This record gives sequence, structure tokens and C-alpha cells, in this order.
Amino acid sequence: MNNIESVIFDLDGVITKTAVVHSMAWKAMFDEYLRFRAEKYSEPFVEFSHKDDYLRYVDGKPRYKGVESFLLSRNINIEYGSPEDAPGFNTICALGNKKNDAFNDIIKRRGVEVYESTVNFIKELKSEGIKVGVASSSKNCRSILERMELIDLFEVCIDGTVSAQLGLKGKPEPDIFTTAADKMGCSYAHSVVVEDAVSGVQAGRNGNFGLVIGVVRENNQRELEINGADITVEDLSQMSLDILHNWFDFLLEEDNWQIKYLDYDKKKEKTRETLLTVGNGYFGTRGNMEECQAGECNYPATYMAGLYNRLTSKVGDRDIENEDFVNCPNWTLFRFKIDDGEWLNLNDCKIIFIERSLNMSNGELFRLLIIEDNAGRQSIIESYRMASMDNYHHAAIKYIFSPINYCGEVTISVGIDGNIINAGVDRYSQLNQHHLRSINSSVEDNIIIVETETSNSHINILEVARVDCDKQPKAIVDGSAAYIEYEFSLQPQQEAEIEKIVSINNSLNGNSYTLKDIISDIKKIQNYDTLLSESTIAWNSIWKKIDIHIEGDRLAQKLIRLHLYHLMVSFSPHNKSFDASITARGLHGEAYRGHIFWDEMFVLPFYCLHYPESAKSMLMYRYRRLDAAREYAAANGYRGAMYPWQSGSSGREETQIVHLNPVSGTWGDDYSCLQRHVSLSVAYNVYKYCTTTGDEDFLHQYGLEMFWEICRFWASKAEKRNGRYSIDKVMGPDEFHEKYPNSDKGGIRDNAYTNIMTSWVLQKGAEYFDKYGHNELAVGKINLTTEEVDAWRNISSNLNLIVKDDIIAQYDGYFDLKDLDWDAYRKKYGNIYRMDRILKAEGLSPDEYKVSKQADFLMIFYNFSAEEVTTILANMGYVLGKDYIEKNMRYYLDRTSHGSTLSRVVHSHLAAMIGDNKLSWQLYYDALTSDYIDIQGGTTAEGIHAGVMSGTILIALMTYAGIDISGAHASTHPNLPNHWEMISGKYMLNNKRKQFTIRNH
Repeated sequence: MNNIESVIFDLDGVITKTAVVHSMAWKAMFDEYLRFRAEKYSEPFVEFSHKDDYLRYVDGKPRYKGVESFLLSRNINIEYGSPEDAPGFNTICALGNKKNDAFNDIIKRRGVEVYESTVNFIKELKSEGIKVGVASSSKNCRSILERMELIDLFEVCIDGTVSAQLGLKGKPEPDIFTTAADKMGCSYAHSVVVEDAVSGVQAGRNGNFGLVIGVVRENNQRELEINGADITVEDLSQMSLDILHNWFDFLLEEDNWQIKYLDYDKKKEKTRETLLTVGNGYFGTRGNMEECQAGECNYPATYMAGLYNRLTSKVGDRDIENEDFVNCPNWTLFRFKIDDGEWLNLNDCKIIFIERSLNMSNGELFRLLIIEDNAGRQSIIESYRMASMDNYHHAAIKYIFSPINYCGEVTISVGIDGNIINAGVDRYSQLNQHHLRSINSSVEDNIIIVETETSNSHINILEVARVDCDKQPKAIVDGSAAYIEYEFSLQPQQEAEIEKIVSINNSLNGNSYTLKDIISDIKKIQNYDTLLSESTIAWNSIWKKIDIHIEGDRLAQKLIRLHLYHLMVSFSPHNKSFDASITARGLHGEAYRGHIFWDEMFVLPFYCLHYPESAKSMLMYRYRRLDAAREYAAANGYRGAMYPWQSGSSGREETQIVHLNPVSGTWGDDYSCLQRHVSLSVAYNVYKYCTTTGDEDFLHQYGLEMFWEICRFWASKAEKRNGRYSIDKVMGPDEFHEKYPNSDKGGIRDNAYTNIMTSWVLQKGAEYFDKYGHNELAVGKINLTTEEVDAWRNISSNLNLIVKDDIIAQYDGYFDLKDLDWDAYRKKYGNIYRMDRILKAEGLSPDEYKVSKQADFLMIFYNFSAEEVTTILANMGYVLGKDYIEKNMRYYLDRTSHGSTLSRVVHSHLAAMIGDNKLSWQLYYDALTSDYIDIQGGTTAEGIHAGVMSGTILIALMTYAGIDISGAHASTHPNLPNHWEMISGKYMLNNKRKQFTIRNH
């Protein structure tokens, strides 16, 4: 099969030399209009420029969109008008039509020139049977090609006239290119876009085309690359079929393993640091640039599995105690200064060039940087970083510095900084965040030692670095930080190279180590490349198990690997030996204080399939805290085990009792600990693990005890009301509804998800008793009786739900709530994901409205098949209509803000369940891209969303690849077939197919 199906060319600046004509026409029209405004409104006249105005606001866009974009840049607002408006100054369309007249006048006078190299390239493509199309925003496209006698070269022509007829969106939206590919019957993944405009390469990227070629006509190579060009050329004479085939045969797959950033955007930097994190399950280190300190733009941090500390803070008149995921000493630190100047701050320098890439195949982070300081001195900095997947204590950095345009004395400082606090989440800034105290900071020859201890939990953290350089080291100790400085006398292009080999250790999990042993260990490591090679072998072994290959969608391929990579960074095969579960935000940030939530429910099935020992470790984390869950239940007047909503080191409830609303800036009571359904998740995970892996030993030794104690808790919480059992004082997965309107008590009654899951848990607990009642370890230890289990069966069959016209109420009282004017809030706020905070900031309460953060009742369909849910409901005494699933999905989807990224995962699965493939793929894609584009406006800066990352992988396997991983169907690790065809809604409409390949399980 030919990997290249079609090539789609822009017209202006690619095929014809009309881009300059367009620029001249725009300038003539706008300068005349701006002079008119200057005279009429006494506005200062600032002429229209090619560089600052045409390229930035107009180039490549549809005519009227270009007018509108430029006028907005000058704060000029006039009516849009109609395309039929006569050329003039009164509307946007009139101005656009006037520009078109000017363009045609110039063409008549000067004619049109063609890039012969482009025409030759087109003919070469056609000779190989590759289809060729043209897509342009210009309404003059067809007429110009006809005039030049080139129209017959193209299978399809999508110009401004066709766009208007079809209602296509202009660049940077991809509509004209995707329409051209569709009309030629070609897949986007095997098609090429050739563009010279920034908006055009953006369109090619947004359309997910297999290759986007940027033609550099305006000395804007870097801008084209940043905005989506995979390859840039000054002229298409530099392109060939060999280059195209090389891209599709080799370089595209290489690109699919990388996350790249080619610019430095201070507003996005913390999010990018999160996504560039390296780690191995034992520790994760954010992808900060080595020279940057914690501040507004950057946040270097390292987190270690299970490493917490508890502090007390004063909030108003309250003493608030919080346990936090501790930011450990910064081992990545490098600094430099020139000629006895100050240590350079990269945020104060001019960044001439930057490229950062994370190679997900082996976990290496690369950075190339060219900067210019305030004295005009230019320097190149190259760095490589890795965290070993082979030996989880090891990490390393290779650092190369060279001057470009100066000779000078350069001092490079290499250090480990323990003078740090937790400062990764702004809304926690009012709290005490000083978790570390110094034990030892010292330098021995070329060895840096920083040893700290957490102030309350007394966990020892020891980081040791071996620094290799051919210069004499100078030792510096500053409180909890230690450095080695090297001085270099450098000529232009002369390199200074330093390697830093690091060992990271803590005293958790029974670890015993001595400083002598650690130093001896890192001295045995040959160099950075050796460490990377060993780690790469370990990563290769992992990817052979977990990789998912997607044909037909370039971005989906990259992001599914991004999610797989960050799951391994957060929780790897190494974690089978750690007493820690996966945190909601990975080893990437401090949001939720690094606590463990119900997200395990979304994560554990992935590990059951690939790394059952690590999945077992998640459950053993819960088992070791079973006594704490029993104590928590007893303290609240219940029997059995009640697991906390937020769990940390000890298993006690870590949920805060007050919460800061960042919209209003005020603190309020927090009832989220009432999400008792986390205990249902623990029980569900026991079932999921045991049925997937067939691990009977775990079930008998640990699982049954946990499962039955959770059953006992729910039975003690259920109370009989009006002939049925009711469960009060809970919150559902929705999270927005904390209590009833005007109530001073937290919690709601008969949450549908909670009651249905409780019915299943009690029924399953009874089935386990029937099968394993002879298990003395569990039954004898907890004194479980037949009478108690019979009571579970009775409660299971009689739990209360509120049902109206086949709609199952989210909870008792939900139907009495007010409807929300969603359109008004979208118009007012744009981003309404956190409607709870918006309503509270307006003096209202989400408790009064039918508004949900995420799937609540619908979550049950993520846990079980439609048939299983229907059976559970029937056992409870509820038989609904055949279309009840779709009715409920439509009803609640219209009332959900998707304030949690998990929401889209669940709704995507449910949409596929009812056969709405288009909606399913749309929601899935939103979930897949949520961290990559930071869909929630900054939350990714505080850590990845581990639940949604694992959820998208499971949806790919279950929903699109067709693998049944539910229950006993996967109990023996079946020999999975090599591939499945997945038809998404988006591509089904165009008869396009994708293919999921799950490699070598």
C-alpha cells in the first residue's frame, strides 16, 4: 500500500506568486480605509504593514475573516454586513469586496506568475499515482488556475466559493483541507498539506494530516514549525518523493513517540513541565529547565511514591491539619554566570531558539536552547535528562554549554537544592508548606550530598550526585543545598560538558541504606549513556507489553502513548514492592495533595491486564489500611470498613474540612468526605482484580476480608424507610451537590449510583459467602454469619431509587431542583467546567440546580455492561423501558458541565453503548486531549489526571478495539489477537477506518 494517498496544495504563495499581490491589495484597501477613519473620527493614521498586519492577521484566512481579524487588532468594530454588499467602508463584507476589486485590478495589470518548481513537483506526484488537490481561501482560486491552464492538474479544487456554499470554516480550521481529502476519497493520515501561511499550517495540524509541509516565503521558518509544519523548505524544488516516503516510512513513527515544544510560553510553561516529567514509579521529576527556580513561570519538583508529611495551618480562627505530597530536594539544578556576573535567569533573557522533546520510548528529555543576555552575549545550552526504569534509584543529566559570539569566563554550578517548600498549587499558598528540615548538606570531592527529613512523618530523603567534569571543583554549601562550581575559559563554539549521575532514596518501605553504599553504587556507573542504555532496555520491555498502535489518526497515536508513558511514570512494575497506590495526579504535581481517591477504579484494570503484581500492590495498599477504615466507620457510628475519600500515608480521612474557591477567593465548608462510594470502588477493584487475574490466593488471604467488611459497612448504613432501604448522608460522584438546599447538614439521600453499586456489592458479597463461606481466615476473623449475609440479600433487593418516566433520579430530591440557563453562563464565562465555583461566586449554590460536574448515575454503565446493570436494577425491583439507557444519558448529558476530565471518558463509553459513535468519538477525543491542551485552563500544571489517562486507554481497548476485559473473560490472560478495527463516529461519516493494534501481550 502506498503510504501517500494525496497531496493538497494551497494556492497563494505555494503554486502561484499571488501572495504578494494579496498583500498589496490588502494594504491598498486598508490604508484607504484607515485614512478615511482618521479624517472622519480624528483617529491617528497607522498604515497597514505586511509584516505586522498581513502575516499576523490576514494571510491565509478567508477574505471577510481577514478583515474582521485585522479590525479587531485595531479595536475597530463595524457591522459584518452581507457578501452582497457593494465595495466600500460601511461593513466588513464591503471592505472585503473592496479588497477583492483591488486584487483583481492588480492581477489584470501585472498578471500571475507561477512557481515552476511547484508545478514540476505536482507532475512528479501524479506520475506516481498520488492524487493532487488544491485548497485555498481565495474565491479567485479556480479562475486563476484556469487562466494559467493548471486546473487540469488537480482532482479537486476547494476555494472560497466552494467554502461559502458548503459553510466551511476558514483557516486555521482544517475544513478546506479535510473536504478536499474527502472528495478525493483519501484518509487524512495518508495525505499531505503544503502551505506557506501560519494559519495554513495550523489548519494542517488541526486536521491531523500525516505530513504538513511549510513553504518559507517570508523568512518565517521557525514560526511555521512552531505552528504545525513538520518539514519546512524555501522552495518545493527541495522536495521529492523520496523525502515524502522517508517521512511516512520512518520519521512519522519517530514523531509519534515524541512530545515536542518549539517555543517558550511563560503562561503554558508549568503545564509543559508536567507533560515533560520523567520518572519510574518510585519518583517523578517535572520537566523544568535546569536553570529555572520555582516562581510564577516555573516549578521544579520531584515527588516520591507514598512520601507525605502532615502540617497544621491557621485558616481564619481554625487550625487546619493537612497531609501533603512532599516536594523533595531539587536534583536537576544547574546555574551559570559569565565574567563574574549574576547567575542568569532564563526568564530575563531573550530566547532566540528553543526545542524540547520527550522521547516516550525511552523516557529521555532533551533540550536545546539559544539565549541572549542583556549584554548581547549569545549562548547555546544543550541538556539531556533521564530517570532510570532499570534501577529506580538512579537519574542523570548531561549538560553542554558553549558561547556563540563572545569569549569569556563561564562559571557553571551543579547542585541539589533542599531549600524548598511545597508551592505547586496557588490555592494552598495560605497554608504551611515547609515540610523539610536539613540533616546533612555537604560535598566530598565530586560528590554532592543532600539529606533531609520530613518535619512530622520523619521520612529520611537522601539524594547523592556524582558530578563528572574535567575541571577542578569548588564546593559550596548553603543551608539545605550543596553545589559544585566549575570555571571555564571558553572561546566561541567551545563546549563545556558536565555529567551528573544521581541516586534518590528514602526510608519508606523498609529501605535501609548507608551513605557509603550509595556513593559506592553511583561510582560504579560508567556514564550517562550507559545509564540511558540500561533504562532503554527496561522501557522496551514495558512497551512490548503496553503499546497500542493506531492507524489513521496521528494525534490519537501520539496521545495514547503519552497517556501510557505517564501511567508508567506514576506507577510502574517497580511499584509492586511499594506500600503506595496511584495518586490522582501522578508523580507530577501537588494537586489534591497527592492523595489517593477512587481513581484507582479507572486505573487498576489496565494494570490487571499488563502488570498484575502492581495491580495487587494497589489493593495491598488498601488492605494495610483496613483497620483504619474500620476505625473510621466506628467513629461515625457504623460497622465494617469505611474507606476515606482522600487517603494518604495512614489510611485516615485526609479530606480537608474547608476549601478555597479560587473564583471568589473565599473559604467554605467542604463536605466531599461524604463520597462514601470510594469504599464501593475498593470492593469493585477486589472483584476486578481477582476475576481478571484469577488470583485465588489474594482473594482468600486479603480480598474477602476487605470485601465483606465493606458489605458490612453498607448494610449498617442502610435504613428502612417506607418499606425500602435508604442510604443517607452521602455525596455521589457528581460532587457539585453537597447537601440539600438551605440545609445546614452535608449529604444527600439515595444517590442512585451509590445505591445501585451497594446492591451489587451486597449481592456479590453474599455470592462470595456461598462459595467461600468455609474461609476461616476471613469468616472466622470477622465473625461473619449466615444471618448477617441473609440481611445483605434483603437490603440488596430493596434499596430505594427515585424513577420518573424511566429517568432514574440522581438522588432523592433531584427532580425538584431548578434548571440552569446553560447558554447564558456559557456566554458570560466561556469556560463553565467548574459551575459550582461560578455559582458560589455569584452567591448561589449548585445544590439548588440540576447541574453535575461529571457522570453520576451514568457511572454505573462504565463499571458494568448494559445487561449487567439491567439485571442489578431488576434485582432491586426496577424494570425500565428498552430505551432507558439512552433516555438517561441524553437527560444527564444536557445537565453536565464536565468539570472532571473523567466525565468525558464515562460519557464516551456510554455513547458508544447506545450506538452514537459520533458523540462517543467526540467525547473520547476531548478526554484524550484534555491534559495535552490543558482543557481545564491550568489544572494540568498541578499534575496529570491519572484517571482520565488510564480511562482513555481502557476505552480504546474495550469500546473501540472490542476487547472484553470485564470479569472472567480475561481471567486467564487470553492470547489477544493482533489487531482490531475501530470505526469512530468522526471517521465513519467519511468511510474512513482506523486500526488499533495491541502489541504482544
